[in-house]
Amino acid sequence: MTTLYLDIFSGISGDMFLAALMDLGLDQSQLESQLQRLGVGGYHLHVARDRQNQIEGTRLTVHCHPAESPSPEHSESDHGHPHPPHHAEPSHSQGRSFADIRNLIRTSPLSDWVKQKSIAVFERIALAEGRIHGCPVEAVHFHEVGAVDSIVDIVGACVALEMLGKPRVLAGPVVEGTGWIECAHGRLPLPAPATLAILGARGIAITQCDVPTEMVTPTGAAIMAEFVEHFGPMSSLVASKVGYGLGTRVFRDRPNVLRIVLSEAPAAVHDWEVDQIGVLETNIDDLNPEVLGHFVDLALSQGALDVFHTAVQMKKNRPGVKLTVLCSQTDMDRLTELMLLETSAFGVRRHVMERRKLVREFAVVDTPFGPLKVKLGKLDGQVVQASPEYESCKGLAQQAGVPLKQIYEFANEFYHENAQL
Repeated sequence: MTTLYLDIFSGISGDMFLAALMDLGLDQSQLESQLQRLGVGGYHLHVARDRQNQIEGTRLTVHCHPAESPSPEHSESDHGHPHPPHHAEPSHSQGRSFADIRNLIRTSPLSDWVKQKSIAVFERIALAEGRIHGCPVEAVHFHEVGAVDSIVDIVGACVALEMLGKPRVLAGPVVEGTGWIECAHGRLPLPAPATLAILGARGIAITQCDVPTEMVTPTGAAIMAEFVEHFGPMSSLVASKVGYGLGTRVFRDRPNVLRIVLSEAPAAVHDWEVDQIGVLETNIDDLNPEVLGHFVDLALSQGALDVFHTAVQMKKNRPGVKLTVLCSQTDMDRLTELMLLETSAFGVRRHVMERRKLVREFAVVDTPFGPLKVKLGKLDGQVVQASPEYESCKGLAQQAGVPLKQIYEFANEFYHENAQL
């Protein structure tokens, strides 16, 4: 499995990330062909070899045509130098809302993975902005991030990672500058509020250095929060290729570059899928069981990946349950609020956990009762798990007028007799 290590000693922005991937050898014409499927015009990519503090690398700039350029008040973009922080505005303001951007991506012919990841990166920024400015997530309007150049940066980054085979992504400790940034609404301290909120929501530590300028932009923070599995020094990493994405700043003590190390993992590494999920927990001993059951159904209907409760013994030997909700990281705040409103909990424990998942496929098998959908789990190309889909089994049982368990028994027998699935 391919691993990318982001060496962020000099920060990260959207264009530096994409430029470093281009420097690793990503095909520019293929990237641009995929970006055209987004249906956003009025720009062109300028990719060139250049030097920064005697380090040769790639510099990427998204040149917007005049009709697509942001207004002067919000003209600075997310391109490796200080810019006004993203902020929420009423729906009539210049820019695109998160809802607009999400719809733009969802309705494009890009791959499901690219659409999912691109929306997730934007959602991290929207959630941060909503909290900072007291604005509903759907109504958050973006100036820098909503502009064409940054849509290209974020969607382009996801397209590029898919082109590289969806590699595992690691990163060094996050280092940010110190001081202030000037924006249309005044001076704000570093880290920028959105950057700090995005990293904090994911539980990512940040350390400031004495570089007197912004090094980590909100877009760079959101890309890291979505894709990076672990932050820390390089460990047992063999560099197959090294790419340098150049920024535009001149620092006294370091080059303004993002270094990405590509490492090809040994063949023995499994092909399982890797992601991270939020885990919400609370202990309850005073809730009507019917209300608890209602919460399980409600949380699942509102996007929870799984909800379950486990018998526990609480203080003073009282019997209770530990209520657990598994969810995407972007849903953690919303489902935490649901737990506090719909149960008797006074607090919720939260943490982020890594998952390893079998590659999933679906097969349809013919049975005497009709076609049956079966979920297959593969590890290194071999089927190691098979599970009949409940709704499919239920439908066949109702149609044939036989017990549900009979359908399950037949499906399991069929799988073991036809292991070639």
